[in-house]
Parts: sequence; C-alpha cells; structure tokens
Amino acid sequence: MDLKEIQALIKFVSTAGVDEVEINQKDFKLLIKKNPAQFTTAQYTPVAVQTAPMAVAAPTAAPAVAAPVAEAKADNLITIKSPMVGTFYRTPNPESPVFVNVGDDVKPGKVVCIIEAMKLFNEIESEISGKIVKILVDNATPVEYDQPLFLVEPA
Repeated sequence: MDLKEIQALIKFVSTAGVDEVEINQKDFKLLIKKNPAQFTTAQYTPVAVQTAPMAVAAPTAAPAVAAPVAEAKADNLITIKSPMVGTFYRTPNPESPVFVNVGDDVKPGKVVCIIEAMKLFNEIESEISGKIVKILVDNATPVEYDQPLFLVEPA
C-alpha cells in the first residue's frame, strides 16, 4: 500500500460516516480512527519488526504538493487551504527567510509554506497568481486538512 492509498483512506474516514478503518496485510497493519475531536489519526506497525504503534498525524504526498484553492469570496479574496494535517512552517529552516509575507506577489508554482507531516516536509505551492493579503496561521503551529492558511487577492 502506498502513501496515496493511505491518504485516500484517511480522507474517506474524515468525510464518511465511518469512525475507524483497519487494514491487515502481510507486512504491515494500518489502523485509522476518527476521535471525538474530529482529528484523523493513523497507526502503523510493521509486522516483521514488532515495534510499538506509532501515532501519526496524517500521511503525506510527495514534496511540492499544490495547495487546494477555495472559491472566490464576496470580497474577491481567494483562500489557500492546507492539503493535509501537519505543522505549518513559514520558512524552510530557522535560519532562512520566510517564503512569503503580506503584500508579496505569488504565481502558480511558488512555494508559500511547508507543512510537516510524518517527519516529511511538504512544500505547499500557490495555484493562483495574486498578492498575499493575510497569513491566517502562526509559524510552527498545527493545521488541519482544508484549514485556511492564506488570503490572496487575485491578479
């Protein structure tokens, strides 16, 4: 089972009326539960190694994942939303400058932030052209799937 399949299962659990999905295969066991706080968690236990289950926020896709873009709002602003559960970072590392600030212009493909999930750092790219009007999340804070990250005035 690859990461895309795991990500699809987590999305299914979060949107369907299902609270738990468990898959047992030859070399691993996957348990996805939705807890009362509406967060999705996953546990992965390799059968061959027999280690304790590791709680995981969510699976990730390959780096350079494009962020979903919401529909334009009445005030003509577009929201860039988180494509996954993880930790939001405005910089690639503590010594580097931020990817974008309020007032910066963005174009499709420009990295606007990083979301860390399962110890993988995923670059989130803009899918639209415009100007960053507001940053809705503080650096190094947890984000949920589909949580608004940036407001962009389209160009």
